[in-house]
Amino acid sequence: MDALPSSPLGWLCTGITLLFGVTVLCMAKRSPVEKADVLVWRLLPALLGLLCAATLGAGGGLVVFCAVCLVSSAYLGVRALLPVDDKAVLITGLWGVVNNAGILGIPADAELLPMSTYRQCMEVNFFGAVEVSKIFLPLLRKSQGRLVNVSSMAGGIPLPRYAAYGASKAALSMFSGVMRQELSKWGIKVAAIHPSGFRTGIQGTSDLWDKQIKELMENLPADTRQDYGEDYLLGLKSYFLHMPAYCDADLSPVLSAVLHALLAKRPEGLYTPGKGAYMSLCIFCYFPLWFYDFFISKMLSTESLPRALRTSEAESKNL
Repeated sequence: MDALPSSPLGWLCTGITLLFGVTVLCMAKRSPVEKADVLVWRLLPALLGLLCAATLGAGGGLVVFCAVCLVSSAYLGVRALLPVDDKAVLITGLWGVVNNAGILGIPADAELLPMSTYRQCMEVNFFGAVEVSKIFLPLLRKSQGRLVNVSSMAGGIPLPRYAAYGASKAALSMFSGVMRQELSKWGIKVAAIHPSGFRTGIQGTSDLWDKQIKELMENLPADTRQDYGEDYLLGLKSYFLHMPAYCDADLSPVLSAVLHALLAKRPEGLYTPGKGAYMSLCIFCYFPLWFYDFFISKMLSTESLPRALRTSEAESKNL
């Protein structure tokens, strides 16, 4: 019996298997990791395909060849495990990490905020993102993927009543900038996103605010509480109730920015989705600070004043 294929289809099957085997050899040469596994399991379909084509003929050989390829692909779909921070992570090609977790705390004057609020904001908004990034950077270096950190408009410009939140987001923005520079040599692209106000529920519930304001008032020194006045402190809740009115319910600009940062060939280093985000940043960067302060005071104007200032103002008018 002739050991070679006896039809053009048999020769075609043989040619395909040879081409498959050469391709596998080239892939194994480029990727020395687990080379024995690659050679055995990826050359096996090619070798069996040649044998089947020679012994079963073109039709039967092609059927068996396809079946063996499917079995081999199913096996190769399970990759090795890479230890990441004492945890086993399946290597399936991690492309991107998006750090989006964040808490707001109480929007109030910086002097009034308890130190616990500063620590909580830093723990979640900054240290949490740093830790997650460090855990997955080995996988991102392997894939030359993307790191996206969702900061805030308050992380790029100073905003009244957002001292704790803004400081934590500013730290995240600076971290993102440094990572963008340091990780470029690994082929990783890093982006920071500075959204303006969106309705995400980050401000919490009315009950939570009542609890936080009560805690704030109980921990204030007596003279500070006297100068600000209880009505001013209770007015912070009114600010909370009006916050959603200034926020956009459509989250698509933020989602579009995240998608572009993850998938674009040349992503931006900084995104500013939302109303006023880019304009406010430009004013802060390119205009005198007194003009920026005036602009923000008008944009975020509040009618209430601390008790001591109201008293002083009334006395000035009576003179």
